[in-house]
Amino acid sequence: MRLGIRAWGLREAFNVALIAALLLVPVYSWLSGDIFVTTLVTRALIYAIAAMSLNLIMGYGGLVSFGHAMFIGIGGYAIGIMAFHGNSNGLIQFPVAIVVSALFAAIVGALSLRTRGVYFIMITLAFAQMVYFAGVGLAYYGADDGMTIDQRSTLGPIDFSNGTQLYLVCLAVLLVTVWLVGRIVNSRFGMVIRGAKSNETRMLALGFPVFRYRLAAFTMAGAICGVAGGLMANQAAFVSPAMMHWVQSGDLIVMVVIGGIQSLFGPVYGAVAFIVIEHFLSTWMKDTWQLVFGPMIVLLALFARNGLDDLFALVAKREDKPHG
Repeated sequence: MRLGIRAWGLREAFNVALIAALLLVPVYSWLSGDIFVTTLVTRALIYAIAAMSLNLIMGYGGLVSFGHAMFIGIGGYAIGIMAFHGNSNGLIQFPVAIVVSALFAAIVGALSLRTRGVYFIMITLAFAQMVYFAGVGLAYYGADDGMTIDQRSTLGPIDFSNGTQLYLVCLAVLLVTVWLVGRIVNSRFGMVIRGAKSNETRMLALGFPVFRYRLAAFTMAGAICGVAGGLMANQAAFVSPAMMHWVQSGDLIVMVVIGGIQSLFGPVYGAVAFIVIEHFLSTWMKDTWQLVFGPMIVLLALFARNGLDDLFALVAKREDKPHG
């Protein structure tokens, strides 16, 4: 019991320190004049939002989706197409991106959730590839070359073309997402999702409509990921089919695994670590950075099977050992 309390305390301390560090990023950029730091961490925050949505269904629900990036692309294209036609009002753009992403997630979920295991993985991958090639076929919106967004979103007095304002919006959305996912997984609804992951037969025997619960969770995850796609489109001022390629879905899975599956803040740590390490390794090693990054993930999987979340528990265990 003492170990559990210590581990919980360390996790909370790390979480608070992480939030404080993220809040100070714009201050550091302003004082140092290094604007790129804000840009890099903004990208990490956007991926963290997408990884949080994946963790909702994969970490807590046991549904390994290999097509989750399609919702990033759907949300991004919703923003980009509306901007292309002259509508840059974020109060209209983002609700549209959320609704479209949620509707498509509901359709995909209604079909794919009737399967399990590798079949579920393959069906979500197939849908992602369908959406990817649909984007490639949008000749009017740039097809495979993508589409530049000339006018970024505005949200009242907030202008997304301002890097600092966009960063603060992304941080606020991330914190809201953490709070929302925390409320979901600790509610009666979340208990059913987690229970179905452990023993679906028992949950069915207790009278819970597991399929409907999973479909609702899948739809919510798609909607949250659509928001991440809209933010990504604004940060890059560009959308392309590459946003929803299966490699992007693989990156999201890696982020969740690095941070800790079924850990509330795990995807945030995983996304920040992934983006920062990728940047420094790719700068240092150019095109061969994966040769170092791959073994790092293997070592993490061997010594901390639940990602960075396990490392906090290991630190707590060492500190909890009696001295002398």
